[in-house]
Amino acid sequence: MAVAGGLRLGIEGGRVTLAVLAVEQAGSVALGGVLIAALLAPSVVIAPLAGVLFDRSRSPGRLLVGAGGVTAVGLALSALLGILPAPVVVVVLIITGCCAPAFMGALSAFAADVIPDRERAFAADAFAYNASGVAGPALAALAMTVGSSRLALGAFAVIALTAAGVAATMPLPARPRPTAVETVLTDVGRGLRHMVAHRPLAVATLASTLTMVGAGAFPIAAVGLALERLGTAGGAGWILTAFALGGLVGALLIAWRPVRRVDPTVVMLAAFAATGVGTVVAGLLPGYAAALAAVAVAGLFTAPGITALFAIRQRESPSAVRSQVFTVGAGLRTSAGAVGAAIGGAVAGIGGGPLTVLVGVVWLVSAALLLLPGGLARAGGRARTAAA
Repeated sequence: MAVAGGLRLGIEGGRVTLAVLAVEQAGSVALGGVLIAALLAPSVVIAPLAGVLFDRSRSPGRLLVGAGGVTAVGLALSALLGILPAPVVVVVLIITGCCAPAFMGALSAFAADVIPDRERAFAADAFAYNASGVAGPALAALAMTVGSSRLALGAFAVIALTAAGVAATMPLPARPRPTAVETVLTDVGRGLRHMVAHRPLAVATLASTLTMVGAGAFPIAAVGLALERLGTAGGAGWILTAFALGGLVGALLIAWRPVRRVDPTVVMLAAFAATGVGTVVAGLLPGYAAALAAVAVAGLFTAPGITALFAIRQRESPSAVRSQVFTVGAGLRTSAGAVGAAIGGAVAGIGGGPLTVLVGVVWLVSAALLLLPGGLARAGGRARTAAA
């Protein structure tokens, strides 16, 4: 958890800090968007290759340490915007973003190998995601309040470097070597074909990716909802915090009492549906406090959904392509979040309440997708996981 949380903290906090850094050092809001895109965009392109590298490597732990070290250096160098030209910083962030799939996807594929109890392993990983999502922006705000955006990025660089050091002490088991020697492109194609053709995995991937369209639009909806209910956009921060804190509590609960007797697809469907209902209620209820409470309840169910998703990926993926399944899945979710943000901005004129309802509807549609053939049916016996 220290490794996963520390490295993910750098990305979550860094993207918040970069927007402020661009204004402080270049007086440009638009540049902030470019810097954030440079950090996040490479993951979906690099994800398949990163997954193959982790699946093939005899020392996947070394890859993780290397990715953490490059991330730390990248965050430190990006703090020098204003001293370094903006194009140089953009290139640095692109390189840094290429390392993100190592700990924003591939590391999750090894969670059940490092922690024997599969349910607790994925619950702990989900907690690391939620904790970094809450702590990253909070630490960024604190560091920028007492210092500057440069100080904040420097702090995240130190945290990432420390996490990389801890990773060096955490052995990750190598995957079994394939009997036939194949090219990297062949491995990439095999992993992508498995994700598309193996229906239980394809349905879960589609449903989870769609939820991120709603999640990406939610910050836009939160601003509109705060303006309508409170009269100030500043209240959006507390709406997002309530959702994130709900997710953090849910992650703690699922780690404390893992769900063992219910199929992960059922858990995933129920969690997506509950998040959707809570979000819809938040958009319909009058009053800011009521919206906060509903959003917190909605967030409570996000961690069980993510934990179930990880369990499905692990169950439905042969070990030879498992890291690739996790990295590609994470990349798709990141890209879907960006699409959701763009859509949310484009339709923001409908108002905060209606947009919040639409976000909830996206979650409900995602839950309904799991009713498709291959979704709710137990696929453990049909999955080609004999090598798992």
